[in-house]
Amino acid sequence: MVKVREDYAVTDEGEVDIERCVQHIAGLTQLENIDQFRKACERAAEADLQAIRDDQQWTQGASSFRIGLEIVQVLAELHLDQASLVAAMLYRAVREERLPLENARREFGDEIAGLIKGVLQMAAISSIHHPLKGNVLGQSEGQLDNVRKMLVTMIDDVRVALIKLAERTSVIRAVKNSPEEKRMRVAREVFDIYAPLAHRLGIGHIKWELEDLSFRYLHESAYKKIAKLLDEKRLARDSYIRSVIDMLQQQLEESGIKAELSGRAKHIYSIWRKMRRKDIDFSQVYDVRAVRILVPQVRDCYAALGIVHTLWRHIPNEFDDYIANPKENGYQSLHTAVIGPEGKVVEVQIRTHQMHEEAELGVCAHWLYKGTDKGNKSTGYDAKINWLRQVLEWQEELGDLSGLADHLKSDVASDRVYVFTPEGHVVDLPQGATPVDFAYRVHTEIGHACRGARVNNRIVPLTYPLKTGDQIFILTSNNPAPSRDWLNPSLGYIQTSRARAKVTHWFKQQDRDRNIVDGRAILEDEFKRLSLYDVSLNELAQRVNYLCADDMFAAIGAGDLRPAHVANVAQQLLEPKSEQLDLKLTPQRRAPIPADSDIHIVGVGKLKTQVAKCCKPLPGDPIGGYITVGRGVTVHRLDCLTFLHLREYEPNRIIEVSWGGQPRAVYPVDIEIEAYDRSGLLRDITQVLSASKTDVLALHTQTNKDENTATMTVSVEISSLEQLARLLAQIRNLPNIIDVRRRRG
Repeated sequence: MVKVREDYAVTDEGEVDIERCVQHIAGLTQLENIDQFRKACERAAEADLQAIRDDQQWTQGASSFRIGLEIVQVLAELHLDQASLVAAMLYRAVREERLPLENARREFGDEIAGLIKGVLQMAAISSIHHPLKGNVLGQSEGQLDNVRKMLVTMIDDVRVALIKLAERTSVIRAVKNSPEEKRMRVAREVFDIYAPLAHRLGIGHIKWELEDLSFRYLHESAYKKIAKLLDEKRLARDSYIRSVIDMLQQQLEESGIKAELSGRAKHIYSIWRKMRRKDIDFSQVYDVRAVRILVPQVRDCYAALGIVHTLWRHIPNEFDDYIANPKENGYQSLHTAVIGPEGKVVEVQIRTHQMHEEAELGVCAHWLYKGTDKGNKSTGYDAKINWLRQVLEWQEELGDLSGLADHLKSDVASDRVYVFTPEGHVVDLPQGATPVDFAYRVHTEIGHACRGARVNNRIVPLTYPLKTGDQIFILTSNNPAPSRDWLNPSLGYIQTSRARAKVTHWFKQQDRDRNIVDGRAILEDEFKRLSLYDVSLNELAQRVNYLCADDMFAAIGAGDLRPAHVANVAQQLLEPKSEQLDLKLTPQRRAPIPADSDIHIVGVGKLKTQVAKCCKPLPGDPIGGYITVGRGVTVHRLDCLTFLHLREYEPNRIIEVSWGGQPRAVYPVDIEIEAYDRSGLLRDITQVLSASKTDVLALHTQTNKDENTATMTVSVEISSLEQLARLLAQIRNLPNIIDVRRRRG
């Protein structure tokens, strides 16, 4: 059933009478500041006049002011607040660039400008999404779900979605006389995206109209057939419904139930959908004849249901209790179908007045009951917004679980972002995904060939975190070959397990000899940066479950073995066994680990410890202790020159120590950086340190102007070798860096 809109009053000159329009809207809903709304109407009208004066392109019916009035009419019927109505009035003028957004912000405030900006963002998605592209019946359901999800993620304020729905309602009302291509495009977008959005928000008032109008253009013959069948029997059906209502009204009054009864019009699209879903004829659609009963309280609903079932026999399997089990969008009502007078089937819906408002207005019903919460966000409003976030889930988190093997739990649990391909298709990715993740999601070969990316026509680094609404174009090379740096989690090129698995698989397919060479170079570089020397490579390979060093190198080169893990095992190999140390302290009993220390001291109780400043050991480094006079135990690296000297000349003061459990403190480390000097080098390095939340104790820089190089020594506080490895990798990835490594004591 298509809703017929009211025409606004016009003057003798054919212009809209602004004052009468303002009073008309004020009669539909409460305006807190009628002068502000009148001012918004005047600004929208002035924007139209300015467009004409500037000789801009102007077509009959393109008035942003009149369209704004249409949108406001819809929102006023939904009883939205003043800010929403003002934003709706100005929206089309801003969208058509007849009124700058900043001007609207200055005159009407940040809240209203924010609402307009939110609706503009939703409109931008519609301009990229092409419902008719590739298939006249629309895109695949998966693509439509992605577009809907994308719109939801952009809604920071529920009023933005409501303004957009009202705007689309006014547009589809107005396309009756437009060219067929435009009618089909608008109808497909409304049917695929905005009618389901209205359903998820529980706004039946808008949902039915959007569905019927879009159905009218998309399936014209079916629409006309059902409309004709409804019209042929309308008078007889109306007379029958009146008699049913009279019988029910009498029985309800005798039972002391105050109720409002009305015939419920069945919408054309819902009739067609039921006929297709159940494969039945029009005559078998029970709820063409329907009655709605509105009562004050929930207990009255069930009392009224008992009266209905007492009067007439109900049809099995045609009863639904949506009060005890509401629909996912919050809809509540009792539905039953009975064999009424003359043996005809009648559907009866029973609900309270508040349930009816919720069914018609959905989330907008809040504004009807807000009462005294003006000026403040009540807890009820906050709860309503939280509820909105839940019901706007379009399907279960993944929907299709066939790709579960390609996803880790972290991918599933995180929030999603929705981005566009150059052709306008939507791709969903985990929060924080990069252009490399996007490339592999589109196609494996595009991922392998990826060399750069443009986001919204702007070149970005491959580590750029994508945002909802971005449109990405991948720059590719003719020789597909992913970079090994992509597998380094410290560099941030890849965030999804799917892309990581694709890159790892590619390297597995490469020549073993090349993997051995690459793996050896990667491990040597890791050892050099962490100052690890004199490691037995064959013994190290066996410790990480490989037969020989070449197998270990091949695994590292193929991406099967992480160099950071190998470095940790190498640390353990470098720690000498206790019997090799010439220790004079006995007995060899290990004391319990003190709760406030990371160092475990063998053979004695709790002693004061301090880290030696000469070598600054980290948890995981092989260490030894030296008993000082009055300052407890000083902890050195075993390969520290100072410690070796002390062990040779004062062996009686040497004590065995080891690291305790999980590190609970930070330790000073010196990092040495060599780079070609450039403007901003120091700033970039300090930004990396700040982003990794690393505390800097000291920083010394020395430049060589002849060679245009700079050498920096940075003293930082580190909690573990893993943190140090990540920090070194991030610094090394900066432009102009020659080398970065841990400085030995």
